[in-house]
Formats: sequence, C-alpha cells, structure tokens
Amino acid sequence: MNITASILLFVTAIAAAVIANSPAASVYQEFLSHELHFRIGGFNLLSHAGHNLTMIEFINDGLMTIFFLMVGLEIKRELLVGELSSFRKAALPFIAACGGMVVPVVIYSMVCAPGTEGGQGLAIPMATDIAFSLGVLSLLGKRVPLSLKIFLTAFAVVDDIGGILVIAIFYSSHVLLYFIGKKGATNKIFFLVVGVVIWYLFLQSGIHSTISGVILAFVIPAKPQLNVGTYIERIRRIISTFPEMGANNIVLTNQQIAKLKEVESASDRVISPLQSLEDNLHGAVNYLVLPLFAFVNAGVMFSGEGEVIGGVTLAVALGLLAGKFLGIYSFTWLAVKSGLTPMPLGMNWKNISGVALLGGIGFTVSLFIANLSFGSAHPVLLNQAKLGVLSGTVMAGILGYLVLHWALPQRR
Repeated sequence: MNITASILLFVTAIAAAVIANSPAASVYQEFLSHELHFRIGGFNLLSHAGHNLTMIEFINDGLMTIFFLMVGLEIKRELLVGELSSFRKAALPFIAACGGMVVPVVIYSMVCAPGTEGGQGLAIPMATDIAFSLGVLSLLGKRVPLSLKIFLTAFAVVDDIGGILVIAIFYSSHVLLYFIGKKGATNKIFFLVVGVVIWYLFLQSGIHSTISGVILAFVIPAKPQLNVGTYIERIRRIISTFPEMGANNIVLTNQQIAKLKEVESASDRVISPLQSLEDNLHGAVNYLVLPLFAFVNAGVMFSGEGEVIGGVTLAVALGLLAGKFLGIYSFTWLAVKSGLTPMPLGMNWKNISGVALLGGIGFTVSLFIANLSFGSAHPVLLNQAKLGVLSGTVMAGILGYLVLHWALPQRR
C-alpha cells in the first residue's frame, strides 16, 4: 500500500468516527443496516440462513474476502520465493511474530480474564496491519535499511497467517474441506467464479466466509505456462515475421493484428496467475475494499449506553502497544543472543525497538477480529474494542515513528 492509499484509509476511519458522533449518526446507522439483494430468480446470492445481508455484513463477510484473497496470494508468494521460503530467511521474523502474538494475548487476559464477557476478545491485539506499518516506515525514506523493511514485512505476514488460523479455528462453527482440481486450469476468471461459489458455501456452512479467499489463493497456480526464455524466443520470432507497414498507413491489417494478439497471448502466459491476480487486486483492495471497511467499522461512539472506555478498551490498547513491543523485541533478542539466528545486516537493537512498536499497528485485522468477537450481540464491548484498536494503533504508530526517527542515521 502506498502513502496515498494509507492516507485514504486513515481519513475514512476518522470520517466514520466523526459521523458516528454527529447529527448524521442515524443516517450512518441506517446505511450500515441497509439490506442488499442480488437475485437470480428466487435465489438471493447476498443472503445467509434466509436473511438478506446488510451493508456492514456484505462488506465484512463479502468484500473483505477479496482482501483475504490478496493476503493469501502474498503469503503464498512469500512462502515460495520470498522471505519465508527457507528456514534461514524465515527463522527470525517467525520467532518475532510468535512473540508478537503470544505476549499481547497474555496481557489482554490479565485485564480481561478468559471466561468473562470481555475475555472472548483475546485475539484482537494479535494482528499487525502490514499496510499501515509499512506506510509509517516509508515516511522515513531511504534512511530505513532494506533488512529492516524485510523483517517488518516478514513478521507481519506470519502475523497474517496466525490471524487467519485464529479466524478459521475459533470463529467458525463447522469444519469443511473443499478441494479444487486445478490441473491445467490457469484462467483467472475460472478461479474467481469458483471463488464466488466457495464463498457462498462457506457463508452458509458456519466457516467464516473470508477463509474462502485464503483457500482460493492457495490453489491459484504460481507457475507460469511459459518460462521467460521460451517467451523471449517466441516474441523474437513474431517480430521477425511481423508484416511491414507503409509510411502513412495508420490502420493495421488483419495479419498485423493477428501477430499482436500472439504477443499479447504469450505475455499473459509468461506471468503466473498468482502474480497477475495479486497485481490486479491491489488497486481494488487499497482504494475500495479497505476504505469501505474502515468507514463501516471505525465508527466509535463516544456517548450512549454503557461505558465508552472499559476493560476491553484498556486490554486491547495495552495488548497492541505494550504486548506487541515486548513480544517482538524480547523474542528477537532471545533468538539472536541464543545463536539461533544471526542479526541481519543493517539492523540493531535501537531500530528493532522502533519496528517492534510499529508491530502494534493493528487496525484492519484487529477491527475484523473485534467484530467476530463481539458483533451485534455485545455492542458496548464492540465499541470499547474499536476504541482500543484505534487508540493503540495511533500510539504505536507515533511512538514507532519517533523511535526510528531517533535511531536511524540522518541522511547526508
């Protein structure tokens, strides 16, 4: 996510909080509860257990599936060829991410004990928002060493894997396994159509529907139909036989169009469906899905029934700010000092402390898990959780930036 998309996400979140506490609050709530229909005869695709999906349910359970599809594609790429593709690369960020998931849960449970109403939100401070955290890191420009960016990206990806497992295991009422025979299938449209079918089946089954996006990501081929060498040879052959054009001829002949279509077809086949789909989804996710998600979920109410600031608020904020920092920093320290993994070139304990703070930027997945934890059954606790996520995220982002600004060498 670039700076523009990060700013858009931040602005929509602020706008939601402002509108939710303004005279337009009733219009905002009506928008969230508005029912949607996509009917084919008597069949409504946007329905669950006989009830039409509301706007907030469609965004959280429908559009966010696209976000998790993109996350799944990124995870698969990292596992195959990225920073999680070998033990040597993955060891340190994996250990750091484990600390960043375990310690926040412990701190949350110290404030809201399991078994209490607020105790079911244990997983909320586990997540790191990779887009926002990298957005804050990018504000420091070329002062940030590449190894630090890779470390943050890698442990945030492991965090995403942890968050997905939590959603799949603890927020789904049944267990289903869907197998897609993908042999020979490389068409993106085919996978998207299959994805819609699986999404609907998951929506009706009890498994959280967004998991269908992750499953779909892991069956999309990562291998292109053409390797680069074959592609270059084919393009050279096409160019060598391309019909000549007259000096003033602006209209292509049928033979010339056919040759250009051969080039287009070969170009499509040299890019794997995984990379192509991931690239295509970035714009829609960053500029549509995530801003809509922020708008419908960041509307924290600062007045009304129940306590605005309660135990859940404190537990989430402390989990993100203190839990993430202590978990990531201490587990990294133990891994390096024990000799299990070396300290990457360009990293030191000062800039690791800054990145550990940035790990407390939870936002997207934390808000998502907050909705799963409390939902409409506990609106007061959900409101407290949202306030905890927003306050913890903002404080972690500001402190992380300040520490890194102090720790990183100044540009000459």
